[in-house]
Amino acid sequence: MRVLVVNAGSSSLKLRVVETDDTVSAAKDLAAFDEAAALSAVEEEIRGLGPIDAVGHRIVHGGTEFTVAVRLGPEVERRLRALTELAPLHQPKSIAGVDAAKAALPGVPAVACFDTAFHVTMPDAAASYALPQAWRERWNLRRYGFHGLSHAYLSRQAAAILGRPAKGLRLVTCHLGAGASLCAVADGRSVDTTMGFTPLEGLVMATRCGNVDPGLVLWLEEHVGMAPAELAATLEYRSGLLGLGGSADIRGGSHGLGHGRARRSGVRRRGGGEFPANPGRVLRRSGLSGHPHRPRRQPIRDRGPADRGGGRAGLDHGHREPRGPGDRPRGSPSAPELRSTAEPGPLE
Repeated sequence: MRVLVVNAGSSSLKLRVVETDDTVSAAKDLAAFDEAAALSAVEEEIRGLGPIDAVGHRIVHGGTEFTVAVRLGPEVERRLRALTELAPLHQPKSIAGVDAAKAALPGVPAVACFDTAFHVTMPDAAASYALPQAWRERWNLRRYGFHGLSHAYLSRQAAAILGRPAKGLRLVTCHLGAGASLCAVADGRSVDTTMGFTPLEGLVMATRCGNVDPGLVLWLEEHVGMAPAELAATLEYRSGLLGLGGSADIRGGSHGLGHGRARRSGVRRRGGGEFPANPGRVLRRSGLSGHPHRPRRQPIRDRGPADRGGGRAGLDHGHREPRGPGDRPRGSPSAPELRSTAEPGPLE
């Protein structure tokens, strides 16, 4: 069976043909699209990939309704379009990918896989906002989390590379690209993440602001008279690294981020993890990615509890060991990591 995987992100469109043995036999990376002319060009690219038996689509937002993969059809597509206002930067591109594949491959079955689905296991303490209960129930106001397909894959691969079962393993997975998020994973399940009701919350991203005081946004609307549409466009498209340093390229420069904002962005409140894992590192350790100009670093060694520094303050511990003056804080060099020289790919 040849499966076409369509990954429509905020800044690019990735097409991959996966064979029965899980190998990738064809690949195309295209600029992000949403116009009719671009859609037609994507259809041609899809037709050029050869015969396809099924299509799998990455869909950013499934809301509370879609918590597992579903077969696409007119009613499902209608309900997905209704979720656009929750992910205005991503959902239209995901749906455009569905439309392009359907036009290029009429009659070929298609399945939607949701970035939000991995995070349905988050406990109420992580998923709930401190808002009135009537609001939360009426409008389904909660932390949905995103990049779930990536975080699920990273957690599985990290466990395999470390040679440890998911049960009992605590990880912080890092999806770092034009869109960026962290996820605390315990026993193979998401227990917290930095993104929230929309993909705008959390880390500073390429053009998205990440965490901002809600009072600041209200002040701009009330005292400056800024229209909601202008606020939304600025926070989504003109903020983040672009706003801080004039460039949305995550690969270069410090972007004025010396204040360490990323370290304050959320998952540490769930107790952190033993091993941080990001896509570039996992791919490098699994032999799926490399860098021709840099030597391989020394492989990871699984250190014992005494070598892990602050790792004892975990997700499933009700206490924290007292820390002496010489103890290293969590996140210090004593914590093992999945080392790699690979550069992260253009993930959204």
